[in-house]
Amino acid sequence: MTPAKERLDVLLVERHLCESRQQAQRWIRAGDVQVNHVPIDKPGTLVAIDATIQIKARSPYVSRGGEKLAHALETFAIVVRDRVCLDGGISTGGFTDCLLQAGAKRVYGVDVGYGQVAWQLRQDPRLVLKERTNLRHLTAADLYAPEDPRPDLGVVDVSFISLTKVLPALWHLLLPPRELIALIKPQFEVGRDRLGKKGVVRDDQARRDAVAQVIAAAVEQGWTCLGLTPSPLLGPAGNQEFLAHFRQVA
Repeated sequence: MTPAKERLDVLLVERHLCESRQQAQRWIRAGDVQVNHVPIDKPGTLVAIDATIQIKARSPYVSRGGEKLAHALETFAIVVRDRVCLDGGISTGGFTDCLLQAGAKRVYGVDVGYGQVAWQLRQDPRLVLKERTNLRHLTAADLYAPEDPRPDLGVVDVSFISLTKVLPALWHLLLPPRELIALIKPQFEVGRDRLGKKGVVRDDQARRDAVAQVIAAAVEQGWTCLGLTPSPLLGPAGNQEFLAHFRQVA
């Protein structure tokens, strides 16, 4: 008798290997899941319910974003302990997880989406979550009451929009010295005419132009760029991304 089958992403959740189908789908697409020792990269693949499932060693954070931010914190020698932070574009919460593990006193997490933040982070009282919220139009009054502690360290990771569009909001939401770590994604900065197949920026000059554009916008806002480093992990489809460190001009 042929064994019953189930979608791989569903099976991962049923076996408590993942917290949600969204997380399972990310792991599968990243090539981190094997079924009977064979890599599977399509979440909807039907597999036998008694199949052997193996998962590669996982990140210490709820998403790969945490590893990217941890690299930036170490590279730029940024101390997070006891600071109040703002995470623009929290998504699953990789950046926030990294900040909390580094000792942040509070993190305000903002995202235009809903229901993406990892459950374990939702249970952390240090996280103040504001979903279904467009960072571009957010004001300080929308985010915190007068008696609430306000952040002086921001991190930002947004998709399908240029960072230059959200820098003004971040400036007004942060207190001096307005320190910021920004994940620069060239694929959302260069324009469609400079994108290769599958949305990958392969031209080195296009990448440099993307980074320069973001830095110029930050400088115009009042920041200075203190450092820049390539992300230790590639973005979706293999895009090279960059982490920039900004601080308000003294």
